[in-house]
Amino acid sequence: MEKRSVRFKNRALDVAADLRLPDGFDPARKYPAIICAHPISSCKEQTSGTVYGERLTELGYVTLAFDASHQGASGGEPRHLEDPATRVEDFRCAVDFLVTLDYVDEERIGVLGICGGGGYAAAATMTDHRIKALGTVVAANYGRILREGDMSPGAAVAALEAVGRQRTAEARGAEPVLTGYIPGSPEDREKAGLTDIDIVNAVDYYRTPRAQHPGSPNKLLFSGLEAAFGFDAFHLAETLLTQPLQIVVGEVPGAFGSYRDGFELFDRARSEKKDILVVKGASHYDLYDRPEYVDQAMDRLGAFFAENL
Repeated sequence: MEKRSVRFKNRALDVAADLRLPDGFDPARKYPAIICAHPISSCKEQTSGTVYGERLTELGYVTLAFDASHQGASGGEPRHLEDPATRVEDFRCAVDFLVTLDYVDEERIGVLGICGGGGYAAAATMTDHRIKALGTVVAANYGRILREGDMSPGAAVAALEAVGRQRTAEARGAEPVLTGYIPGSPEDREKAGLTDIDIVNAVDYYRTPRAQHPGSPNKLLFSGLEAAFGFDAFHLAETLLTQPLQIVVGEVPGAFGSYRDGFELFDRARSEKKDILVVKGASHYDLYDRPEYVDQAMDRLGAFFAENL
């Protein structure tokens, strides 16, 4: 396959993306295209592009794996901002880019989102019906994760009060605070006594040679979190999400909640054609790059997109 580094606009921001073209690419033909969205804290060089993007391109799709605005190689200040409205708009702008390509069939554009990217993909698909099919792998509702926090009563309100204090401090000239999504190393995780399978595997994926990448630096702008606390990735799915839907979750649940989020999205979606695959023995991060689990996800996703694009 051929990979091209491209950029497209989200309003004034430049969004960096990898455009992959299938073997034997003929610019005179029309191809179906799939937008591949990375997890929270991730980048296009990890699971969305180098695993699922490549596998879908091998099946004959043009794929577009992009870095979220304010993150990775994309533009946007402040850096390391996780803003749901901007993340969702990235998808719409990705569609805008694809429909300018003569070799993309605008009636056969789909989306595949992984983890938080799956939640954002659902939100984008509801309001951009140029997207004709939606696939998710361990989709997670980022707003729900933040609101639950450490599961203690009042966790969300306490966190929002802390964010408010930091915004006030920055308005008065203080330096922004960058926090981490996860512990910085396996040793840090062990010292903190964190043993949940999702956290253990997240550190192993992002903070070791397994998938570590400069575009995914484990940095989050703390004062930018307020909007995400009020975000529900599945809001209005029962009204607006009508496109065909394929959900993939792992059988082994963890703290990030993608197992139950997958079933919530399935139950809420208005889609007449919808399916959920539970991959036996797989946890959340197994479905990022472990071949024995990714193969099962791709078998179902390949059939789904072939039928609906």
